[in-house]
Amino acid sequence: MKTENTALPPEIVDYIDECLNKDRSESYLIPVLQKVQEHIGFLSRKSMDEVSWRMQVPAATVTGVASFYHFFTFKPRGEYRVTVCMGTACFVRGADKVLEQFKELLNIDEGETSEDGTFSIDCARCIGACALAPVVLVNDRVYGNVKVSEVAGILRDHGFEKE
Repeated sequence: MKTENTALPPEIVDYIDECLNKDRSESYLIPVLQKVQEHIGFLSRKSMDEVSWRMQVPAATVTGVASFYHFFTFKPRGEYRVTVCMGTACFVRGADKVLEQFKELLNIDEGETSEDGTFSIDCARCIGACALAPVVLVNDRVYGNVKVSEVAGILRDHGFEKE
């Protein structure tokens, strides 16, 4: 099913082809979308349409799955993805104030990416580390018991310098 005109890199096309040769190939939709997002950085309309076509899954199903799971994004994200947990334990311990400090220092809002493409800010309902509340993730690095006064240092850990 390979074509020259593709939105997907060859390794993902090959992965889809492998999945299509397995029983219940439609059950591989989430792993396929994860691979696309890992490669491109987000799920573009064009890439989801191609996944739909290649897997013979309705486009509405692909979009529905992608929009249901919080780890999928439809917009390019920064090199460093800052995620502030807003679960009950984190919120009660000041996660909202921590989030506001990230937004102020980076001059972006939740769901946005800095102009230089370096940082994005998102919130999570719960990351399951309540004993460390409030919790911040920067990509896969966990910061626990975060205080507003520590936000600038967390950003500096990832190359941020306020002008």
